[in-house]
Amino acid sequence: MYKIGIFSKMNRITVKTLRHYDDIGLLKPCHVDESTGYRYYSSDQLLSLHRIIALKQIGFSLGEIIEVMGKDISMDRMIDYLEGKQSAISKTIEDEQIKLNQVQSYLKNLKQEVIFIMHDVVLKELPEVIIASMRKKIPNYEAFNTIYPAMGKYMEEQKVKCATPGYCFTLYHDGEYKESDIDVEICEAVMDFAKDSDDVKFKKIDAVKTAACVIHQGPYSKIGIAYGAVMKWIEANGYEIIGLPRESYIDGIWNKENPEEWLTEIQIPVKLK
Repeated sequence: MYKIGIFSKMNRITVKTLRHYDDIGLLKPCHVDESTGYRYYSSDQLLSLHRIIALKQIGFSLGEIIEVMGKDISMDRMIDYLEGKQSAISKTIEDEQIKLNQVQSYLKNLKQEVIFIMHDVVLKELPEVIIASMRKKIPNYEAFNTIYPAMGKYMEEQKVKCATPGYCFTLYHDGEYKESDIDVEICEAVMDFAKDSDDVKFKKIDAVKTAACVIHQGPYSKIGIAYGAVMKWIEANGYEIIGLPRESYIDGIWNKENPEEWLTEIQIPVKLK
């Protein structure tokens, strides 16, 4: 038998840890001297301690190890535990790899001092929404100012209530940024369905699990720079586009006179390749 101090040195584990394992019933000494209180361990317990250390190193909690080390645990149950831990670790690696790719991309852009380094791309979920929509082919971005008033007038006539918080966005059916002959669908999130007209239709749009999003500040004539930034980010981080790009309008001509203060969020549905 080995005194606790010697046993701890043999296994490169602290005396405090061995005492804790004893207290929680994970690894109890084979003998305790009644007069001195000294704990003693046998060489047979090396196998048990090594299993505890191995399970800790692969991410098991002490509570899980106590159950795994139980005498009545079956081989199938042990396999279930290990497969569950394997899945959890794989998911963590995947999540951390995504973060690493983003850091590397951001760092590369900073070092290159490219024009879009101020465009911070984030990933987020887009909610399911009921929308009022109007689809048109417009000659340029300035033509938006002719669409929204007509759509707003019809919604007012139908007493349609907009969603709170507001979510006004444009879907681009061309699937890419264009400066002319743009196939757009103007969308306004609403509380419920209403009567369709020849131009205004009501429908539900499914949620988007993951969208790469970037904020553009300034007039719409310069929004192509932000598109370039998010497209390059998508490619650099191993994603692919799986849906129509959106532009969500946060601030614009309706509340900001200076176009340099307009805020638009570009939202592009993506998934990992």
